[in-house]
Amino acid sequence: MAVPTIPDKFYFKIGEVSSLLGVKPYVVRFWETEFDLTPAKNRSRHRVYKRHEVETLLEIRNLLYDERFTIEGAQRKLKERMKEKSKQLGLSLEEKKHRSTLLKVKKDLEKLREMLGK
Repeated sequence: MAVPTIPDKFYFKIGEVSSLLGVKPYVVRFWETEFDLTPAKNRSRHRVYKRHEVETLLEIRNLLYDERFTIEGAQRKLKERMKEKSKQLGLSLEEKKHRSTLLKVKKDLEKLREMLGK
């Protein structure tokens, strides 16, 4: 299957995610339990997924459907890939949760440096 293009949005509803993945919503909910994903809930208590969660779900779909891994095999492979990505970022898995905040702080510091003329 060709990799679908993820729309440029902050949050996605479960119907949008399931359509993007080409699976039923109950499959997405099942993957949440098996792969320890916890999407946020909006005011109406509906699931909303952030972009990185959609990317993770696409990776899960690829492992299960295209590469034909079992659930257990996909869990192991996903953990390996996450560790590899965190090494590439130079962050531990705990720090990875705070990556967006760290990037914002970095940009703010760069702007401050420019303002000070250094």
